[in-house]
Amino acid sequence: MINRRLIRVKVFKSLFGRVSSDTFSLTGAESELLSSCEKSLELYYFILSLPVAVRRAAQVKIENGLKKFHPTEEERNPNMRFAENRAIQILEDNNELIEFCDKRSLRWNDLQSLVKKILSSLTSSEYYTEYMESSESSFESDLAFLIKFFEEELEENEDLHAILEDMSLFWIDDLEYVINVIIKRLSSLKEGSKLRHPSLFMKDDDREYAVKLLEKSMLNYSKYVELMSGYLKNWDIERLAITDTALIVMGIAEAVEFQDIPIKVTINEYVELSKFFSTPNSKVFVNGILDKVIAGLIAEGKVEKRGRGLVGSAE
Repeated sequence: MINRRLIRVKVFKSLFGRVSSDTFSLTGAESELLSSCEKSLELYYFILSLPVAVRRAAQVKIENGLKKFHPTEEERNPNMRFAENRAIQILEDNNELIEFCDKRSLRWNDLQSLVKKILSSLTSSEYYTEYMESSESSFESDLAFLIKFFEEELEENEDLHAILEDMSLFWIDDLEYVINVIIKRLSSLKEGSKLRHPSLFMKDDDREYAVKLLEKSMLNYSKYVELMSGYLKNWDIERLAITDTALIVMGIAEAVEFQDIPIKVTINEYVELSKFFSTPNSKVFVNGILDKVIAGLIAEGKVEKRGRGLVGSAE
């Protein structure tokens, strides 16, 4: 599930936290990093179970309308299309999803205020109206609606973001990525099939990559900062943004320690991260310093790559 870019983000946050607190002990660092990774999988299951909670809120609303002494025409003859959505039913019947959420107490029952707000937002949307009024009734249309729900209702929902942040600080930057994973998984879903859930890491060696990247970045932090300083013109290393320094240190550690990752990929990845976690001018700075430092290490024979085409610098 977790790709290399998200792993880099999590390693960066762990490293940045220790740099900021001037604590470079590895004690607890690895377990904290792996816990952060586990939290991404928890968020996947938690968010995936949300449509079930929203549909249940809609069903309760219909049931309460039917119990009224003087129901309206709409309450007497409710449109049951969303309440009977077949794609959501697959989620509700998914034992792995149920068991995972139950085991970790990931439940929406205590968050009914948020669930009702999401239901209200959903039912006032144009795509909901089109879905409810469409003459087509198929599993495919139910699934397309469910995917649209994930695309439209969650990323910009401030109430959801606030609650997720309260539940886990590790979830702050994971929501968009998790939603994309869910959409990709749902896109291949067929009627009568079982939704297959991802494993924690996308590749077998990604866990080792994560731990080793953090370990080498922490152990060699001072050495790599000193190495950087030799390439700074008219700059005091103390004046650099901590974020820039941490990202460059990680880039150097990755170039030195991982022989199968192309230099161009390493530099490009840390330049991309600088766009999100540092200053507006950081991407140029991170790109330039990483390129020069790694080129110097290659010339000294301190960076070796196994395959052809792995040494080229960023364009």
